[in-house]
Amino acid sequence: MTFHDAETKWFLAQLKPNCGHIAQRNLERQGYQTFLPLEDVTKQRMGRFITTKRPLFPGYIFVAFDAARGLWRTVNATYGVTSLVNFGSAPAPVPHDIVSHLMERCGDDGTLLPPRRLQPGDSVLLTQGAFTNFVAEVEAIDADKRVWVLMDIMGGRTRVKVSADQLRSA
Repeated sequence: MTFHDAETKWFLAQLKPNCGHIAQRNLERQGYQTFLPLEDVTKQRMGRFITTKRPLFPGYIFVAFDAARGLWRTVNATYGVTSLVNFGSAPAPVPHDIVSHLMERCGDDGTLLPPRRLQPGDSVLLTQGAFTNFVAEVEAIDADKRVWVLMDIMGGRTRVKVSADQLRSA
């Protein structure tokens, strides 16, 4: 992500159901900067594991603009947007640190990157594969960036080797 200078004011817009990408496209056509953080989610369908991207904050998108110029009314009128999150009569800016830290943790396409520094003893959630949504404990990290995790399965601790990009902090 490239738009995290200290001058940019970010706001949170509530979206209509399943309209995240539609609202993002329409806002960007109007010249607004948007940020829709995504995460990879694996689900089992008909015996197969399918990984898709879904919004990290379903129903919301970050939008940057100058509220003093009254541009927030056009954001509210954008197809796919329900309204900006308000506290009182005007939209409330999201603290800059929150948005910039989120952007740092996302790739160029807005997808949340795996944790950078895992340590033995960390509690993690598996996000892909047959053990999706299992909570595990990091046991060791190999030189080839494979992570050994311990999972409680059927009353015993099982050691499994996974890639770091299949894990998220729990």
